Amino acid sequence: MRIIPTSIHGIMDYLIAVLLIAAPWLLGFYRGGIESFIHIGAGMIILIQALLTRNETGAVKMIPMPAHIMSDLAIGLLLALSPWLFFFHDYIWEPHFIVGLLITGQAILTKMTPATVHRTEPRY
Repeated sequence: MRIIPTSIHGIMDYLIAVLLIAAPWLLGFYRGGIESFIHIGAGMIILIQALLTRNETGAVKMIPMPAHIMSDLAIGLLLALSPWLFFFHDYIWEPHFIVGLLITGQAILTKMTPATVHRTEPRY
């Protein structure tokens, strides 16, 4: 059951992106390695994607919402599994795993169609 409106998802994307980018310093795990850059990179991708998505909060409106959701699923799963995929789980794993699961859950629960669709845009 998809219960999160695309407008709320868009706002959450901007917040999550900023928090992901800042997390290595805020949580004190920045070492200049993959454990830091996976968080920063995921945040940058989410921010760019949020700006380009066809929903109420997108600035350029190029990416259809279903593609955005699929990308969020991939990002969330990669982030959640990254400590074990890239072998830094002995140093830190909690923020990657928790935020990855939250992004995945957000994607699963978000509606596929924005409440306001322009006439020239297809409804998904």
